[in-house]
Amino acid sequence: MRFGVLTGGGDCPGLNAAIRGVVYRAARFGHTTVGFLDGWKGVRDDLHRTLTPAELAESVTHGGTVLGTSRTNPFKKEEDATKVLATLERHHIDALVAIGGDDTLTAARELGRRGRPVVGVPKTMDNDVAATDWTFGFDSASSVAMDALERLRDTARSHHRAIILEVMGRDAGWVALATGLAGGADATLVPEEPYAEPKLMEQVRRAHAARGYAVIVASEGIDLPVDAAGTTGGDEFGHALLRERGVGAWLAKRIEAVTGIETRSAQIGHIQRGGAPTLFDRLLATRLGAGAVDLALAGKFGEVAVLHGGAIVGVTLDEAVKTTKVVDAGWLDLLHTFDA
Repeated sequence: MRFGVLTGGGDCPGLNAAIRGVVYRAARFGHTTVGFLDGWKGVRDDLHRTLTPAELAESVTHGGTVLGTSRTNPFKKEEDATKVLATLERHHIDALVAIGGDDTLTAARELGRRGRPVVGVPKTMDNDVAATDWTFGFDSASSVAMDALERLRDTARSHHRAIILEVMGRDAGWVALATGLAGGADATLVPEEPYAEPKLMEQVRRAHAARGYAVIVASEGIDLPVDAAGTTGGDEFGHALLRERGVGAWLAKRIEAVTGIETRSAQIGHIQRGGAPTLFDRLLATRLGAGAVDLALAGKFGEVAVLHGGAIVGVTLDEAVKTTKVVDAGWLDLLHTFDA
């Protein structure tokens, strides 16, 4: 059997561990694996290389992805879809393993609808794939953000300032939630809740009065007044790019203007995506990669390997992409237990 594997969408720690899991599991049963470069672009343009266990032996410790990635949508144009099908036929791919988030898995579902054998592995540092308990990349990214918040606390304390840490998170605030909870933020703003300025200002005033400083975590995707920030461009899946919104900078100006407290902001950005994965992400990614091969060998095409209650199981691609997993009421209630 010939496996194909690709990594699509934004990079995150754990991708190499997942690729390694695929290649080693396939090799264990005598199968070969072809890696397609730069996500779906590699399948469309036939950019590939054969992967062997020997070359991936140490990859579990490395961040990024040895295959490269992109946000290419292979089914945006029918001519691109035709190229994808031709590439898979040319290389006699019996099963394609698509590793990625909602967009990558949506493309995988479309490939399956066109009669091609495909299985998926969910990954995203945003932790917003609904079908799995956790996605790899989230623990690593949130740990980096937590470390950044703790470092900013030292500066905030020293200068008696309020400091805002802006983290990634478009529609789901999991990274902000985890960073704020684990890092002891005085306020945490997530997309799941409307921006409540009076409450935020009171939290900042109270924390500053008690300790002489305040630290705030804000997701880049929070809803702000229409004139607060803008976006720039979009990707092939129709998502606006949020890098120019300047959420943290805007909030800093508002806090200083309303409270009179000197306020700064820091945007951690793509630093969250890099570096070696945590233990949790290495193990989860490895299990999911191997699990995807197991699904294919069992003939369970059109499914995604996910974590459910500690076990790796398969769910349909339809289930995996039908909705975005957002921070629910229970987590929000826990978050507000620690409001300053």
